[in-house]
Amino acid sequence: MTWIMVDIEADGPIPGDYSMVSFGAVVVEPGLTRRFQARLRPISERWVPEALAVSGLTREQTLAFDDAATTMQRFADWLAALGRDQPRFVSDNNGFDWQFINWYFHHFLGRNPFGHSSTNLGSLYKGLVKDTRQNFKHLRRTPHTHDPLDDALGNAEALLHMQRDMGLYLPPPT
Repeated sequence: MTWIMVDIEADGPIPGDYSMVSFGAVVVEPGLTRRFQARLRPISERWVPEALAVSGLTREQTLAFDDAATTMQRFADWLAALGRDQPRFVSDNNGFDWQFINWYFHHFLGRNPFGHSSTNLGSLYKGLVKDTRQNFKHLRRTPHTHDPLDDALGNAEALLHMQRDMGLYLPPPT
């Protein structure tokens, strides 16, 4: 399976009522060169200024971004071009990131190329070190900036470190 590290930024707490304004995705493999990044025009009139401020964007900026349906199709095409196996979604906060990616795929394309599952990076680390109080974030090399591609890269670096230096087994692509 191909592991895809994903990070999203949104202008509110839930998809549908609020909008995903950007996301980044990185294939978790040495080099971290296969990447996808997108900015999406809001799909709702509702937005929470404090939520949007986390990304450093203004509402006016987001209104000029790309159409969400077109963007999700481009992302699905990028995922399909990676190979025949089903990609595996992993993120730092999969409860948040997954809900937006899943909703957008189903809403705009009628299907989610990731299937019905996601993986939480923090939980993988806690299991690996056998301590639920531990945190993986010290393993990131790319600073956490709330630019979703930067954040996906940092998290992918951490996952590769867990695989390479800590013995985490990640099945290779089939």
